[in-house]
Amino acid sequence: MKCPFCSHSETQVVETRISEDGDFIRRRRRCGACDKRFTTYERPDVNFPAIVKKDGRRIEYERVKLQASMKLALRKRPVSTEQVDSAIERIEENLLNLGLREVLSGRIGELVMRELKKLDKVAYVRFASVYRSFEDIDEFKTLVDEVRR
Repeated sequence: MKCPFCSHSETQVVETRISEDGDFIRRRRRCGACDKRFTTYERPDVNFPAIVKKDGRRIEYERVKLQASMKLALRKRPVSTEQVDSAIERIEENLLNLGLREVLSGRIGELVMRELKKLDKVAYVRFASVYRSFEDIDEFKTLVDEVRR
């Protein structure tokens, strides 16, 4: 593996750890040339279904986009990065288990809302209000009433 600092091709693994759920391996590495340390993550390379947007476009699944939307909803909320990562893992597992080549973006939105509802009710309401494109305050009130129950 190339060093991200000096591009030297020889690095040494200093420490290896398996994640709690066993889904990935974290490796601490040291460069043989500049002696700097960095972390790499090893996870299985799987093919996620293509995402079909509302307008019919098809795009590749991107974990980064899912992460960004969840982090936006969870901004300034007391939810750890580990909890968010676990929720994303569950969403991805669910997508893979569908066994489909394409999935509607709305289906992913529903999966995200289900996970956010478990993590933080305020984040759930934030995400749902944007995702469902509320037109008036009554739709928002209905959602809040639903969460309170």
